[in-house]
Amino acid sequence: MRTVMRVAALVLALMSVPAFAQFVISSKDPNGGTLEIYGFVQADFIQDFNRVDPNWNATLRPSKIPVVCPGDAGCGKDGETIFSVRQTRLGFLGKMPSEYGDITGKLEADLFGVGADAGQTTLRLRHAYGEIGQFLAGQTNSLFMDGDVFPNTIDYWGPVGMVFYRNIQARWTPIKQDGMKIAFALEAPGSAIDTGVIRVDPSLRGRNKYPDFTAQYRQDMAWGHYQVAGILRQIGYETPANPNNDPSGTKTGYGLNLSGTYKLQGENKILAQLVMGKGIANYMNDGGVDLAPNAVVNPQAEAVPLVGWLLYYDHWWHEKLSSSVGYSQHRQDNTGGQANTAFKTGSYFSVNLLWYPVKKVLLGGELLWGERKNNDGQKGDDTRFQFSAKYTF
Repeated sequence: MRTVMRVAALVLALMSVPAFAQFVISSKDPNGGTLEIYGFVQADFIQDFNRVDPNWNATLRPSKIPVVCPGDAGCGKDGETIFSVRQTRLGFLGKMPSEYGDITGKLEADLFGVGADAGQTTLRLRHAYGEIGQFLAGQTNSLFMDGDVFPNTIDYWGPVGMVFYRNIQARWTPIKQDGMKIAFALEAPGSAIDTGVIRVDPSLRGRNKYPDFTAQYRQDMAWGHYQVAGILRQIGYETPANPNNDPSGTKTGYGLNLSGTYKLQGENKILAQLVMGKGIANYMNDGGVDLAPNAVVNPQAEAVPLVGWLLYYDHWWHEKLSSSVGYSQHRQDNTGGQANTAFKTGSYFSVNLLWYPVKKVLLGGELLWGERKNNDGQKGDDTRFQFSAKYTF
């Protein structure tokens, strides 16, 4: 009931905001404004052969696989059945022409609770932004991300080694023509901090003094596309319960993301991505930290290095039957001060068979495997089968 009330409130709010009231579809609208309401209902039926953190059992995140049992969330007897509708989505896309180009507004949410709502079927914001001409402001995909390399999977979270982060940002796109795009953005900063073996002080927290800077170059071609994206950020920390907020300080984080797709015969294509950097785990799809101590004795903060990659193949057997198969990994170069149980490597594999019996209806099954490896070499893995029914409107 709470979820239904939230969605209803969202719709009413949109209808009451003047900026969006212009976007009502009407053949008599002299300004030519439009409003598109879109989304889908998806039901997932999962048979887990092992176990994961119960707050995340509706998807496979390698970082949520238990390794040390008893102790880790998700420990228990093998095997679990999960039913979920959390992937269900609702969105609104409005457009209005102006002398400076189209004014676009997008608001989109699904039902997959995260953060304090982890494990809940509740409204979760995905996109909320406005755009006019070269300028965009609001929450949407980070420029450091390439959403087009996300494979055609039915699992919600997807490849562990992918850069995947929807962030609040102010974006400028000075060039977007002939398939080429160059864009820059200031994005909301955030720090994932590991206090390591010796927990300095429970009040230690991240400090975000400056925005993250991202840049993207993309070229779309007849054979697919390639993209080069970079990020530069300052990762800060402080201990407000201590005099002078010490220990405190900053470290520089940076990264380079190379990605692209290559079209084969028909709709078949290869998807690939390689990302490298330090202190950028906050932008990764799953696992890791940005900052950690470099030693147990006299520790100093260090931006944690990482490598992430994915390689997938999307194949269409014919117009009503497709498959996707691939592998992805995220590996952190753990620092000298991190605990034995710190996340080191996440691995992810999936293969599926999807059927489209009629337009806008999908039925399919997917086999998934994931593994988490800790700093000390201990591992835990999970295998599951997921069947999904998706109805798009």
